[in-house]
Amino acid sequence: MAAMNHPPHLWFRLVPAYALGYFLSYGLRSVNAVIAPELMHELDMTATGLGLLTSAYLLAFGLFQLPLGLLLDRFGPRRVEAALLLVAASGCTLFGLGTTIGVLALARALIGLGVSACLMASFKAFSQWFPVERLPSLTATIMVAGGLGALSASVPVEAALPLLGWRGVFFLCAGLLVLTAGFLLTVPDHAAGTRREPFVQQLRSLRAIFCDRTFWRFAPQGCLVSGGFMAIQGLWAMPWLMEVSGVTRTDAAGVLFLLALAMLAGFLFVATCSGRLARRGIAPMTLLSVGMGLALLTELAIILDLARPAWLWPLLGVSFSLSNIAYSQLSAAFPVALAGRVNTALNLLVFVGAFGLQWGIGAAVDGFAGGMSRAAAFRLTFAALLLVQGLAFAWFLLPVKRVHAAP
Repeated sequence: MAAMNHPPHLWFRLVPAYALGYFLSYGLRSVNAVIAPELMHELDMTATGLGLLTSAYLLAFGLFQLPLGLLLDRFGPRRVEAALLLVAASGCTLFGLGTTIGVLALARALIGLGVSACLMASFKAFSQWFPVERLPSLTATIMVAGGLGALSASVPVEAALPLLGWRGVFFLCAGLLVLTAGFLLTVPDHAAGTRREPFVQQLRSLRAIFCDRTFWRFAPQGCLVSGGFMAIQGLWAMPWLMEVSGVTRTDAAGVLFLLALAMLAGFLFVATCSGRLARRGIAPMTLLSVGMGLALLTELAIILDLARPAWLWPLLGVSFSLSNIAYSQLSAAFPVALAGRVNTALNLLVFVGAFGLQWGIGAAVDGFAGGMSRAAAFRLTFAALLLVQGLAFAWFLLPVKRVHAAP
């Protein structure tokens, strides 16, 4: 395979450019959790309104995943991601200028659309250039960049607000996105895994992916478990910590910082140790199953308040850092030419789940709060989420015959 014959310095040509894009993507996904009090106060928003505004990012991101997969497989990751990052820059600029919920929601959707390729483009590029046994560690390396982005959207953003304001933060991100788009245009292209297929054939391959049994083993867990974590980390962790755990805003930002730091440690662990563990008989699928099971147990401990937030939330971050192993394991079951479509098909369900849950959590809390305290409403909402996540995890654990309908 051509991807096997790469020069030794290729890692340094490819990974930093794609990692920078995902750093910004993850930071922009999570930043509203920190600026939520300012947004609610300045725009007089309810929890439902805040959830809808913030989840516009996730909706646009998720809905573009299937077209994105077609674009990545047809035109390659470099050009597609660079062009979309300019869309994200325009969204950040509009968010910094917006004064109404409608304008901010549109801006947030543009940001989500613009960064929708940051992770999937890196997966596509790595599948073109590197052998399959290196994909889990490369995937985890990109996730390290995402963990750093999550770190930047916690205590650093909270500290920058008195200097820049939340609008200034978005103007800064707009400039960084433009610079990253230029950086991406300097990385090499690769013809392997890029097909000029007729559009009808591309649609047929998508249908085959969605009919594949192995795909549907991963899909429910991605939608409800991974999507649920994204919904919580990206918005509802801060309100939970302040209204349920009763900590100050500064302490809540510190807990989010620890959560992101723990995620980063988990990504580093997968990046450096997954290959060694596989050689010793501990497969990536085992790591994925253990991580998701531990995450659900940690969520239960958070709901029951069994330990201090500064202990439980970082454990949740470590657990979910293993969830992205699913992408490399699923894409390895398909031809490299379909890698973009396979990963974006899974990502579609993850982000649709994150959108629905992020908005739905706010609506449920507002609804339950009519007959109970907001703290009790949060606990009941999170308990209902944990129940459906547990069912999705049980489905993932069921054995399934690996039948591939995709060509």
